[in-house]
Amino acid sequence: MDLMKYIVVCFVVLFAAGCATQSGEVINAPPPGGSEVVDKYLVGVDDTLAVSVWRNPELSVNTVVRPDGRITVPVIGDVVAVGKTPEEVAAEIRGRLSKYIRSPQVVVSVTQLVSNAYLTRVRVTGAVVSPVSSPHRPGMTVLDAVLEAGGMTEFASPDDARLYRKVDGKVKAYAVHLKQILQKGDLSTNYELLPGDIISIPERSF
Repeated sequence: MDLMKYIVVCFVVLFAAGCATQSGEVINAPPPGGSEVVDKYLVGVDDTLAVSVWRNPELSVNTVVRPDGRITVPVIGDVVAVGKTPEEVAAEIRGRLSKYIRSPQVVVSVTQLVSNAYLTRVRVTGAVVSPVSSPHRPGMTVLDAVLEAGGMTEFASPDDARLYRKVDGKVKAYAVHLKQILQKGDLSTNYELLPGDIISIPERSF
């Protein structure tokens, strides 16, 4: 087993353990969509931030969050970024720059996610050819993710697959009928995926 497969398997084992403690219920209904997964993004170490100060390009920087959780901005020096939203970091910079600039307009955006990269990925594990952790793409479906994992093995139990998604702070399991999708063209459980989703396909009992 290569390193990526090992990481994926370990992650899903821990994830599934968390699921078991929260609920054993399998839901036979579509999962909610929208912004359930990430209500707000908190900056982490090694993320890259773009700080833009309107009409002051000399104060605008692209910077990586250091291990001490700070970034350096011209004129004002170090600013704590870790654990804050980009909007909160911008507000801190704006407040400190106001001592030097009249009504500064500051925008902070995350240009590269590193610390919380898991939030932007979709994982497939279980009875598939190659368990994967793939970047999420808009419009990505259950079938897309399973095909990226090389499809199911001969030992898979396709109609017992589960989609795990965090909803209202709890991880919930939604039934996915892959056999119906592949053999009958029934796309009712070919759900559109969100970042952070995990698809688990068990092996059948002999």
